[in-house]
Amino acid sequence: MTDHTHDPLATSWVPGADVHADFPVQNLPLGIVSLGNGIPFIGSRIGDWVVDLRAMAAAGLFSSPHGVELSMPCVAALDAKELNALFALPAAERVALRHGLFVALTDAAVSAQVQPFLYAASACTMHLPFRIGDYTDFYAGIHHATNIGRLFRPDSPLLPNYKHVPIGYHGRASSVRVSGTPVIRPQGQQQVAQEALPQFGPCRRLDYEIELGVWMAEGNALGNMVAIGDAWEHIGGLCLLNDWSARDVQAWEYQPLGPFLAKSFLTSVSPWVVTREALEPFRIPQPPRPAGDPQPLPYLDDSQDRASGALSVMLEVALLTAKMRREGNVPQRLSAGPATNLYWTLAQLVAHHTSNGCNLQPGDLLGTGTISGPNPGTFGSLMEISQGGREAVLLPGGEARTWLEEGDELVMTARAERAGWRSIGFGECSGRICASR
Repeated sequence: MTDHTHDPLATSWVPGADVHADFPVQNLPLGIVSLGNGIPFIGSRIGDWVVDLRAMAAAGLFSSPHGVELSMPCVAALDAKELNALFALPAAERVALRHGLFVALTDAAVSAQVQPFLYAASACTMHLPFRIGDYTDFYAGIHHATNIGRLFRPDSPLLPNYKHVPIGYHGRASSVRVSGTPVIRPQGQQQVAQEALPQFGPCRRLDYEIELGVWMAEGNALGNMVAIGDAWEHIGGLCLLNDWSARDVQAWEYQPLGPFLAKSFLTSVSPWVVTREALEPFRIPQPPRPAGDPQPLPYLDDSQDRASGALSVMLEVALLTAKMRREGNVPQRLSAGPATNLYWTLAQLVAHHTSNGCNLQPGDLLGTGTISGPNPGTFGSLMEISQGGREAVLLPGGEARTWLEEGDELVMTARAERAGWRSIGFGECSGRICASR
């Protein structure tokens, strides 16, 4: 499924693109951009620059000289202010767009024509890439589920259904926001130790969770299941996702129906959609299930998904406190680990989500669930790192954290890496904590 746009030796005439850690020409992510307070447009990122795809299409730069011709529906979709219409088109339309953009950014003969549509990324404002109809958060990180479960059920951390069925819940689409949106400390009911009645007030145990966000492309009709062998083709691309969590609110409210206000106050996503096409070189075998684990039921099992359903992506979380910022320190890494720590593949999540006939639509967002490893240094939340608030994280300058405090900024990054291929990145997903209103 790879082609010339994945060639690790391909270079771009755009200054700095070939050495950029995240956005070389092999990536070409899609996003919604504006200049200042201008009208948002569909753009792509190349190095430290953003290219205006709407303006390029209007200028005819995706046409005949190089044999890459966009269809009229694709050109019309590029005139929108969100990516829904573009990702509702057949995948071949987006492949043609990728090929045309690749030519425009690698052929120096057309550089003079394309340069007027390049803008410094630092001068651009990023927006949510899609109009989100629905948001579902899964719980597919088995080590996270085990680490959290062990805090409450040391002898039986995983519930009996975990290895049989992808666990998920419906989140709140209206509070999904693009990276950089301030994190206003939520308020809620909390059961405070030694108190007979719950109290209402600002969350004391504010946490983060690092996940991959899955943007849906082609949908399915109500009542029709997406077969697991076809599920990857329904995925449009990925982003980073921070499932901010009010742990004390969650502890009081989650039984019997699960998270509610503890999660719905904000979910942050990185602004660039790393497309399914860009990720093709990084598809790898799903790690085999440990001996004794149940095999997935037939609707969740597919030989091709076992062979290439996982992704070679490394994720990292760093923390920058207000004091560290004032003193000029860099963010301190809290954890890092691979996406292969997911117990369920992305295709399995899509297949299960639709197995009852639920219809997914272009622009719907799925969270994978927190991606943690089994050991310290790989945990994807403070709940795990601090062992439920019992062990503080030591920071430069004598600071320590068990939970997030005002002025703290979380910075999440990820990079797809695999031997023989040019690595590509996701950019940042960040958020800074502000006081309750």
